[in-house]
Amino acid sequence: MIQQADAAAVKVWDRAVRCLHWALVLAVAGAWITTERWVWAHQAVGYVALGVMLLRLLWGFAGSRYARFAQFVRGPRPTWRYVLQLRARREPRYIGHNPLGGWMVLALLLCVLALGLTGWLYTTDWFWGDALVDALHHGLAWALLVLVVMHVAGVLFTSLRHHENLLRAMCSGVKRAPHEDDVN
Repeated sequence: MIQQADAAAVKVWDRAVRCLHWALVLAVAGAWITTERWVWAHQAVGYVALGVMLLRLLWGFAGSRYARFAQFVRGPRPTWRYVLQLRARREPRYIGHNPLGGWMVLALLLCVLALGLTGWLYTTDWFWGDALVDALHHGLAWALLVLVVMHVAGVLFTSLRHHENLLRAMCSGVKRAPHEDDVN
């Protein structure tokens, strides 16, 4: 919650976004930890990750302002313009997700969806032991790891560039209030 003494802050990410984010982090970490050793646990946390991802997709259409995909997923032109501004070190600060962060959210969610789907297919009679589904599931797992590393790097980079702790913001939901040059 925003304190009275912290008038220069704005609530950005609601409780649902933050809880779903950290639940997905824990589920993905749990899936990695249980790979190959504890198949029953791997399946369970995989289904949890899939459920969390589906809830986040729903919240992306029905949630609060900064939770909605329409607020932070931008088209190719604004995203490319942001990339050019970033390269020139003149990118604006965004109160919600910047254009690259918005696309990263989608990439992460879609990768988790594909992982959940291939993991489930592998348990069906039709695809049990199917080498292609197994290879696809493993490939997607490594792709997710790459996306996670890119996401964390982007958060660290943006935190340093704009002098704000995005990790703390994803825990508290609060960010520094916008200035005139910031994108709301």
